[in-house]
Amino acid sequence: MDRARKLSALTVALVATLILSACGATMSNSGGPRIDTSQPVPVALLVPGGSANATDNALASSLENAARLAMSELDGVTIDLRVYNTAGNAGTASSQAQAAIADGAKVILGPVYAENAAAAGVAAAARGVNVLAFSNNPSVAGGNVFILGNTFENTAKRMVSYAARQNRGNIMVVYGQSPAENLARDAILQAIASTPGASQAGTAGFELSQNGVVQAIPAISSQVKSSGATSVFLTSGTDGALPFASSLLRENGVNPPAVQFMGMQRWDIPATALTLSGVQGGWFALPDPDLSGRFTQRYQAAYGAQPHPIAGLAYDGIAAIGALVKAGKADALSGSALTQSQGFVGVNGVFRLRGDGTNERGLAIAQIQNQQVVVIDPAPKSFSGAGF
Repeated sequence: MDRARKLSALTVALVATLILSACGATMSNSGGPRIDTSQPVPVALLVPGGSANATDNALASSLENAARLAMSELDGVTIDLRVYNTAGNAGTASSQAQAAIADGAKVILGPVYAENAAAAGVAAAARGVNVLAFSNNPSVAGGNVFILGNTFENTAKRMVSYAARQNRGNIMVVYGQSPAENLARDAILQAIASTPGASQAGTAGFELSQNGVVQAIPAISSQVKSSGATSVFLTSGTDGALPFASSLLRENGVNPPAVQFMGMQRWDIPATALTLSGVQGGWFALPDPDLSGRFTQRYQAAYGAQPHPIAGLAYDGIAAIGALVKAGKADALSGSALTQSQGFVGVNGVFRLRGDGTNERGLAIAQIQNQQVVVIDPAPKSFSGAGF
């Protein structure tokens, strides 16, 4: 495990953006431009196209495809979508947001990366336009910037709540010492503190290198056993320390079912991760697999390829905009409308935007059983159901 190895494209999109700090815009999140619901609604889509990075360009294409697929499935609403390339650059994101608003955009969908989203938000705030960013970084959220990406806080709350209901709520947090995993650790600790039936058995970190894991795991294993922990919550992903750490924990006497392993990140990506010995029996959270699976099928039928793992966020953004515009109100894209309590249904499940610019998402709990993903607690279908 090379400590200098870059995260995969998926992890960069879903996790590493959390380590970027930026200031959100200052516009009140109740505002927004008025629209003419009898005309196509001008929507700007900011994507990382035009980059020297091929991964950014592939992501840009997938996000645009997903947005157009969503537009084709809207009922009674027409959207005038215009696409602006940011090249994954914050300065370009700012100028493109300004260009989009000059072209008449009433809401901005995207961009992806945290610093880009913050820059676009500042540019749009002066014109009273809201930004629905694909970032999952809570530090970007606020003012006129709303984030669509699933956050560590959502996953931590869902996992800790489920563990507590299963009498597995005495939780040891085991994390790699990196900015992103430190944030994941903090989200878990906050979830434990706010969840009835959950308690903190302790925390234990390790240096993110092969030698760091080898040296730390024996002491961490002893700490787990002496603490009486009923669960170990691991923040590392399948492309990082998880395979090594989970296997060594077992070798050092921390074994299910006495201690339940749980993960902050997806343990089923890539699919080959399901064969890892250390993750067998482990729990992790994921979007509603029925809805996301049907989206993948429709996307593949339309475009002949698999969607990028975060492409569904573009679909969700268009779905939310369409649902609000269909109500026929001129303030459909205001912050107060975007934060309606009943939320929206997208291809990743139910979600809603919060007044602080963050979001809540309905997630399923899955377990790896015999190298297969098995849903053991379905995703909620509404915000009044179980799972919240």
